[in-house]
Amino acid sequence: MQKIFRGSEYKALIYRLLLTYLFYFIARFLFFIYNSSLLKIENAYEFFRLYFHGLAFDTTAILYSNGLFIILSVFPTGFNTKKGYQRMLFYVYFICNFLTWSTNFIDLIYYRFIFSRTTFAALDSLEHESNKLTLFGNFLINYWHVFVLLILFASLWVYLYKKVKVKPEATQTNIRYFAFSTVIFLGTIILSIGGIRGDFLKSTRPINLLDANRHVTHISQGDFVLNTPFAIFRTLNVNTFKKVNLVSEKEIEKYVQPIKKYNNFPSTKPNVVVIILESNGREYLGSFNKNQKIPGYKGYTPFIDSLAQHSLIFTNAYANGFKSIHGMSSILAGIPSFKDAYTSSSYVKQKTQSLVSVLNDEGYDTNFFHGAPNGSMGFLGFGNILGITNYYGKTEYNNEADFDGVWGIWDEPFFQYMKTVLDQKPQPFMATIFTVSSHEPYKVPEKYAGKFPKGDVNIHEGIGYTDFALKQFFATAKKQPWFKNTIFVMVADHANTIFYEEYRKEFMRNTVPILFYTADERFKGERDEWAQQIDIYPTILDMIGYKKPFRSWGRSLVNPNGQEPFVVKYSSNLYQYMSGDYICTFDGKKAVGFYDKNDKAMENNLIAQRTPEMDLLELKVKAFIQDYMNRIVDKKLADTTLN
Repeated sequence: MQKIFRGSEYKALIYRLLLTYLFYFIARFLFFIYNSSLLKIENAYEFFRLYFHGLAFDTTAILYSNGLFIILSVFPTGFNTKKGYQRMLFYVYFICNFLTWSTNFIDLIYYRFIFSRTTFAALDSLEHESNKLTLFGNFLINYWHVFVLLILFASLWVYLYKKVKVKPEATQTNIRYFAFSTVIFLGTIILSIGGIRGDFLKSTRPINLLDANRHVTHISQGDFVLNTPFAIFRTLNVNTFKKVNLVSEKEIEKYVQPIKKYNNFPSTKPNVVVIILESNGREYLGSFNKNQKIPGYKGYTPFIDSLAQHSLIFTNAYANGFKSIHGMSSILAGIPSFKDAYTSSSYVKQKTQSLVSVLNDEGYDTNFFHGAPNGSMGFLGFGNILGITNYYGKTEYNNEADFDGVWGIWDEPFFQYMKTVLDQKPQPFMATIFTVSSHEPYKVPEKYAGKFPKGDVNIHEGIGYTDFALKQFFATAKKQPWFKNTIFVMVADHANTIFYEEYRKEFMRNTVPILFYTADERFKGERDEWAQQIDIYPTILDMIGYKKPFRSWGRSLVNPNGQEPFVVKYSSNLYQYMSGDYICTFDGKKAVGFYDKNDKAMENNLIAQRTPEMDLLELKVKAFIQDYMNRIVDKKLADTTLN
């Protein structure tokens, strides 16, 4: 009799995969038992709520571990039920699963020392240990009970696996069998891809370590949501955060000044509203291009241009990363992203001093607004790490009628939503809004069709719409009593589609506007000095008269006697350090190029004609990179003392 449907095989596959979920649950339960005092999980409801969210991370780890097993299980060979084939599946299943699942047992003990899940970076650090066998032996003796548990549960797993067997059947050769098996095979592959990513939605990115903090009430709970195999897979071969020794600590103190303390303004507590404009590169704003002398230039932000006349603006500012989450960490925490994003690294879950934490300590109510699905871009998770008190996303907005169909709530109604929420807040408050509408696929609401110039590239119309949304927000907000007691900051997360050739030049890429506005116009003017996103955090603390020392790699833009203006960023696989009259390109160990600040296209490398100023520039970038790497690796982002 010809066979078409492989029911017994598919049932066995589902059973075997469910076993992996069971033993991942057991590993997480043991992790809780061993580390309950550190995880801040108060009751059974909280335990299972967090476990539910952890299933997404289990799914990714399980699919990574069982990818080969799944493919071999559903591959249409015609002889999958044979004893030899099933024996091969048994070994593939347990070799792959035991190698990955067993890493959870490392963190039964190791977590109490590092306060985070073991990652590839942690495993990579073992290469520096010359006594690996001794360390392993010591661990085995001191924590024998962990090995006993590992062996017991591994044995139970093997026992349960063998409870369901696939009976051998005759080799299948009919076409319908192979056609049906092929459909199931392809469907399984598609579902597995979605499981590895975390979902199929275009508006979200594949889940990473940061997303474990989306649903926590305490930062430590993120490690309960995670599992160790996931943490290792997601950081595999991506660790560029390693301690370096390039300069002396005195040179770091002199040239980087990582610990700031200002006394330029009286202590006050104004509200702070940070507006991060999605993809609003400097190229699109007329008020920031008056001196660029670009033939036929057109801007698309009439409202921001009018506001700029009453604001302090920086027309030579840069983003410190290339993605939206890089912008959030640079702007709110003063942490740039270079070759690999700090927010995607294994070091992200550490206590971090930031604009948010400082204002929390000063009694501010801190809020974050983003109209996309909650957790999109990693903002919710990173916001929880920074300590943002209230997060308002698409869920809280709760009106699908204003959804753009792709990314989130249209900017105009979401700005008004923020204004309504802030109207009810006690002062002082801090609010950050991250806009969404000026993003691919670059649509505007149907009711505004034809209202904004189409421009020359796809994003121009959306830039005009977001500018209009800002205008409507300011029109209603200025009627509120809190408006006059507020510092407004506008900055883009990164640039986007380029139209003008000037902005295609290497040193003009990823330039952003930076604007500070207050109703009394006490900060006003146009400055073309070097500026960057990481300068916003110390600038705001300087403006409000914060007198205590704090950690910051940026500088205050309103401190005339402070650090020399500079920009540090990463592009084309090189660090770029801009200061004074030159730009230095740096490969992580040495300078590989020096360019005149006006040589935006990198046409003339001056390294063969090095000057003392160039030598000093190389010293400064070395000092910056050393302090950046060492503070992150040593988990000193909340430390206000010099190394």
